[in-house]
Amino acid sequence: MTYEIHYSKEASTAIAKYKKSNPAAYKKLTCLLKELMEHPRAGTGHPEPLVKGNSTTYSRRISASARVIYDIYDDIVVVLIISVEGHYNDK
Repeated sequence: MTYEIHYSKEASTAIAKYKKSNPAAYKKLTCLLKELMEHPRAGTGHPEPLVKGNSTTYSRRISASARVIYDIYDDIVVVLIISVEGHYNDK
């Protein structure tokens, strides 16, 4: 099953910023996004459910300080990218 990727406005802005200012992080992010389409709960970047989240919200590491935060909707086969920047608001 292949998931469709949707982006929040905040995530789209952050991805555009990464593309211009941090090519290495952007390259890793694009690999993570491709992987999310196939298996959103396993793989690169140490995927884990958020501690205070629900069973649909996960995070993966882009770098030591940056994470991609996303929701998984199995019923409609969609992964919604919520945030793609700092971890715990340390932007």
